[in-house]
Amino acid sequence: MPSAQPLIPAAELARRNGLRFAGESDDYRRARDALLVEEIELRRHIERVAEQRRALPPGPPVHADYRFMSEHGPVGLAELFGDKTSLVTYSYMFGPQRERPCPMCTSLLSAWEGEARDIEQRVALAVIARSPIERLLAFKRERGWRHLKLYSDLDGTFSRDFHAIGDDGGDEPAFNVFTRRDGVIRLFWAGEMGGATADPGQDPRGAPDLMPLWTVLDCIPEGRGTDWYPKLDYPA
Repeated sequence: MPSAQPLIPAAELARRNGLRFAGESDDYRRARDALLVEEIELRRHIERVAEQRRALPPGPPVHADYRFMSEHGPVGLAELFGDKTSLVTYSYMFGPQRERPCPMCTSLLSAWEGEARDIEQRVALAVIARSPIERLLAFKRERGWRHLKLYSDLDGTFSRDFHAIGDDGGDEPAFNVFTRRDGVIRLFWAGEMGGATADPGQDPRGAPDLMPLWTVLDCIPEGRGTDWYPKLDYPA
């Protein structure tokens, strides 16, 4: 395998950028260039983490015969892969005890709806919840989703085994990646950042954040805010 090319220092790349805006002050440009150095380093760190994730040794094999109800009838975990060798599952906080689904999960999935066909060029994508499939499909129609594939976890076993049920029996979001190689299904990676790993004053979040919403809001002076969350509906 060819060795990686040495990286040019981030400060040098920032210096080469040369971008300027009409009317900007010297103070603004100095601060913006310093921020650009950090943004370059962040990009590189994201890639290092992704490389480390891809290099994980084989994860635990999945032997249980998990069963789900799809729009077209009952299926097993293996069938969720379709013709792909990797499967991404998102456990949607829309269990039978909820009158309405989680607004935060719904915001995330609404963004993924627009990307679903692109994602599925490379990997299978399944959204799993504990509500009956009829209830999930009714909300899918209400939301106008066309491309996300929703599945009901028939007995909650998958949700329980992959940490989508809290100690109080309520829903928890869970992001899991499975592989199928030589007929063996394994857990490749799972998101493990939650309340126990949260920093002071911040909501639990993973990194990188799966929600485009927060990526956009991180770029504005007001930031994410501390008293606002997505809603299922907004006034006209």
